[in-house]
Amino acid sequence: MISRREFLQASVAASAIVGVSGFGNWSRLSAQQALTHDQLLQFDDFGNVTLIHITDIHAQLKPIWFREPEINLGVGDAKGQVPHITGKAFLSLFNLPPGSPEAHALTFEDFVALSQTYGKMGGLDRVATVVNSIRAARPDALLLDGGDTWHGSYTCLKTAGQDVVNVMNLLKPDAMTSHFEFTLGIDRVTEIVEGLDFAFLGANIFDAEWEEPAYEPYRMFERGGVKIAVIGQAFPYLPIANPKWMFPNLSFGVREERMAEVVQEVRDAGAGLVVLLSHNGFDVDRKLAGNVPGIDVILTGHTHDALPEPVLVGKTILIASGSNGKFVSRVDLDVQNGQMMGFRHKLIPVFADVITPDAEVSAAIEAERAPYKAELEEVLGQTESLLYRRGNFNGTWDDLILNALLEEREADIALSPGFRWGPSLIPGAPITREDLYNTCALTYPNAYRTEMTGETIHTILEDVADNLFNTDPYYQQGGDMVRVGGMGYAIDVSKPQGSRLTNMTVLKTGEALDPAKTYVVSGWASINEDTEGPAIGDVVEAYIRRKGTITLEPNTSVTVTGT
Repeated sequence: MISRREFLQASVAASAIVGVSGFGNWSRLSAQQALTHDQLLQFDDFGNVTLIHITDIHAQLKPIWFREPEINLGVGDAKGQVPHITGKAFLSLFNLPPGSPEAHALTFEDFVALSQTYGKMGGLDRVATVVNSIRAARPDALLLDGGDTWHGSYTCLKTAGQDVVNVMNLLKPDAMTSHFEFTLGIDRVTEIVEGLDFAFLGANIFDAEWEEPAYEPYRMFERGGVKIAVIGQAFPYLPIANPKWMFPNLSFGVREERMAEVVQEVRDAGAGLVVLLSHNGFDVDRKLAGNVPGIDVILTGHTHDALPEPVLVGKTILIASGSNGKFVSRVDLDVQNGQMMGFRHKLIPVFADVITPDAEVSAAIEAERAPYKAELEEVLGQTESLLYRRGNFNGTWDDLILNALLEEREADIALSPGFRWGPSLIPGAPITREDLYNTCALTYPNAYRTEMTGETIHTILEDVADNLFNTDPYYQQGGDMVRVGGMGYAIDVSKPQGSRLTNMTVLKTGEALDPAKTYVVSGWASINEDTEGPAIGDVVEAYIRRKGTITLEPNTSVTVTGT
């Protein structure tokens, strides 16, 4: 992988790539502290191929606030590398001024104040405007969706994804891949896919019984005089991270050898440009790029990273386009005689108050939401605290969920998954039912109440920690660290599995967690079939209504070392 300095100083050569990123335009904008629609969309056309990338929308049809993580630790070869750089260090690395539009879009720094300055981001009607603008200049542009699209909101849950499918169809994607889509259940996924006008790709998805490809692995496109292969890579660890019983006859995996075979197949078929539309996660894609030659561009997803510059691994460029509709990536490439000679890239921030919404898509969004309008807008309470989810260990939305589980389910310890999805709420905002379900709209929502020994709790947390901090990216199979309520611990992320967590303490008694003692534990989103308990949305709604106003103290229950 080349350094940022080397990247910026790259020059054109017969076998080299020259890249230009769009972050410099952002810096010029921020210097005058003003944003305009035309400036955000400005791009100097380059080359003969254009890719448009969106990913991890999580069914967010409307503009949202979304705070980027404060802590995003890298381990092994990824330690100290993007995307594992946050806050002031991120701004310094990319030479982005504090308080600027990009500081708000790309970091957690001064999030509340800058949210009020720059407003919300995203909204698929604004994304549509960006896409239409690019297509006006480049009619042959390919729009590629990285997945986690049909999941993550109240209306998506109520319509089994149909609201998002209907709106996304108006944007006319050329291809998509998948992850949480499969938590709609295999029958529903099949029903939707059979009705799509574009490719649903997954080279790594196989029929578990016959070990044959279950979905189209790639699609060939002829654009700009170039034969382009778009290969799909679904989330490799679906049967581990999500309920396998919802898609029992499918197997996934990174399948590195399979990817190498598919790349060779499309090259043999005359592909002059090979694009991987991936939901692997950034570090997995970085390793894959180094191990599988012949991939020109990886459009990465799953880990919600937003980078204003691509990362180069050999001759492969990795593009990270964020989440929740906050960004659209445009990549122009010069492809000649089967060689990528150069590229220009811009991570376009979708500032909702600046970009004019597309009228047709706006109308479609309102039509999809209309039957649920009263439910969506019903106010459950108010927050005096900033509510956010992202971060390796703590998120205040999850603190709220954990407090609800502890009290409403009368538990000693509560567990909440380390999901990355879920927009933010700023202090003083009402908490509506829509806000709540933006953080818990799962098809397996039951809030269980069970008994576990201290030893079992320790084993569970060690297993999750290894999914996050294993130095081999191919073994990083989860999201962020499971959130824990009613208990504190210390973690050394540099230690091997089984020895990372120490000083586990039950907070209400101040006593050490006893391996032999049994504790009442409540949690949600169990991947086990037939999990019993009320839906998590009902549990948290009851808690918010009872409290009225939510005020959260800073969470200091986790001590992190080994970074």
